[in-house]
Amino acid sequence: MTVRPDSQIFIRPPRPSDEKQYLMGVRASRGLHHPWVPLVASPAAFRKRLESARSPRNASFFIFRRDSEALVGVVDLTEIVRGVFLSAYLGYFAFEPHAGRGMMREGLARVVGHAFESMGLHRLEANIQPGNAASIGLVRALGFTREGYSKRYLRVGRDWKDHERWAILAEDWRE
Repeated sequence: MTVRPDSQIFIRPPRPSDEKQYLMGVRASRGLHHPWVPLVASPAAFRKRLESARSPRNASFFIFRRDSEALVGVVDLTEIVRGVFLSAYLGYFAFEPHAGRGMMREGLARVVGHAFESMGLHRLEANIQPGNAASIGLVRALGFTREGYSKRYLRVGRDWKDHERWAILAEDWRE
């Protein structure tokens, strides 16, 4: 992934040494993510994240501040399908106190560019609960378009939640 000289962040896959910072970020950010996603702060959940990131069907990226190496957020590509589909689902979340400062936007843009340019994917889809204005604003700012509405699409906690489908194609991507 190319890095702009004025970049506030850097990105890399998660490592075992990130566990403490990740767990602290999850704990500090529960209010930010409620009710959209229940993040789990446990060593077992972190190990599961590392294992999942090693699967050919998934890719995970941690976003760090360049100046302090503080963990800003996470971007996941899941259910990567090759062949004629070349598609993946996109998930992401920021950690306090970094939310709303433009670093997630830069990090997400880098991952989207990497998915298209280096991984050879053609389509990325993000499914977002309708009331999550910050998340919708982020994908909209990156050029994703709303493709539809899926009733009771994903189970969040114990409840099935409606989601909007947002997607972008490689040929529409302009960082």
